[in-house]
Amino acid sequence: MLRHSAKLAVALLLLAGGHAAAQTPIRIVVNADLGETTISRYIYGQFGEDLGRNIYDGFWTKSGTGQWHLRDDVIEALRKIQVPVLRWPGGCFADYYHWRDGVGPRDQRPKMVNTVWGGVTEDNSFGTHEYLELIQRLGAEPFIVGNLGSGTVEEMSKWWEYLHAPTGSPLGDERAANGHPEPFNVRFWGVGNESWGCGGAMTPQAYADNYKRYAEYLRGARPFRIASGPNTDDYAWTDTMMREAGWMIDGLDMHYYTVVGPWSHKGSATDFGEREWFTAMQRAERMDTLITRHATIMDRYDPQKRVWLIVGEWGMWHDPEPGSTPGFLYQQNTLRDAVVAGLHLNIFNSHADRVRMANIAQTVNVLQSMILTQGDQMVLTPTYWVFDLYKVHQDATLLPLNIKSDAYTFNGQSVPAVSASASKDKDGRIHITLANLDPNRGRSVQVDIRGQQVSSVSGRALTAATMQAHNTFEQPNAVQPADFHGARLSGDVLTLDLPSKSVVVVELR
Repeated sequence: MLRHSAKLAVALLLLAGGHAAAQTPIRIVVNADLGETTISRYIYGQFGEDLGRNIYDGFWTKSGTGQWHLRDDVIEALRKIQVPVLRWPGGCFADYYHWRDGVGPRDQRPKMVNTVWGGVTEDNSFGTHEYLELIQRLGAEPFIVGNLGSGTVEEMSKWWEYLHAPTGSPLGDERAANGHPEPFNVRFWGVGNESWGCGGAMTPQAYADNYKRYAEYLRGARPFRIASGPNTDDYAWTDTMMREAGWMIDGLDMHYYTVVGPWSHKGSATDFGEREWFTAMQRAERMDTLITRHATIMDRYDPQKRVWLIVGEWGMWHDPEPGSTPGFLYQQNTLRDAVVAGLHLNIFNSHADRVRMANIAQTVNVLQSMILTQGDQMVLTPTYWVFDLYKVHQDATLLPLNIKSDAYTFNGQSVPAVSASASKDKDGRIHITLANLDPNRGRSVQVDIRGQQVSSVSGRALTAATMQAHNTFEQPNAVQPADFHGARLSGDVLTLDLPSKSVVVVELR
């Protein structure tokens, strides 16, 4: 339970709207009858790399008898936010991973040293079958990234065949002997990861040639082939891939992290001030520009938008928590991370005609995670609650939205204060999600709903008394959603009083 003082502070923020009434209203127009594009549920995807305590101790843990098993509490929590897809085994780890080390009897699997992340020795007890059992229990779809960097064409093609071959064939019979007679339903397949960096340090032309060779040998069942895409603003990479291999690509995987400081000192996840808050918002807002420019290049070669732009790794990257293993990338998660997540998801929704999948990095105990674990304990992060608020957009129809926001200004620089996106679900309910990036002032927002009569409004809001608020194992509920009472409906006009530093979802019926 929240302490009384914390409950009172959040309640006052939600009621007062952070002095929103004193501001000139922000105007939003939602055209409820003009939606055509579906917001893919895969935009709300997750990333489970074999990194730190993400897999081992996150999803996969030891019982009192020393036997490995999947964590029921983690799975139950992730099912509640309707995880649609989970990317595995990496990340950089994918191009060091040899799939045969992770199949067969667990006590006979060879050990390995994870030279990419932390230099720890692992027993390969979590492999293909364990991952696909996890996928089945999550009710999600698999997204496997094959080893192009240190592997071979034969190794990748054999893994694909192992997953799909019928019994009666050598690899189908091997899979059946390992406990799964029926072929696995794997569709999403990454052909290497970050091939411009940890996946091979290739030029775009070299990777395009390698991609075509590896992708050609993924035969039998037709994969949805995902190519390693650009690093942030490497527009030449996107142009080369679309020009040289576009006809063989189904998805192009771009990566961009929100980092406040230099890579050598990214800054604390919890010990920061408004300068770091503003920088995070400014750099997260850059995602809109990156998507727009990469999508424009893709449009030259693919005007029908057949190829998905996938944001396969995104989120806040801070320095590891003091006392943790540096290579494990364990970091806390504050209200700042939650607002950044809300901003990103609104951007992805607005580009739903091209962005069809995204995978936040990462799911448990690593970077901007949904969940933190410590022994048998589990904590849901503020970012988890954003995904809970935004799940209403999954497979809903994107509604055209025009927003004229004022600015949040700090030290002479500005970003739009409010971000928003809207959708209509199959039952005709309209959902609007909003993020107020200003940590100091609330905002009054007037929403003009056109093309549909609405008679009721309800909502939920995520905020806290301080920018640095976060959930701990001692206080696991310090930051969590509460009912939103700052909404007033008058005819076709909806007025919303957004608290400062908040993420809000409203439902209109």
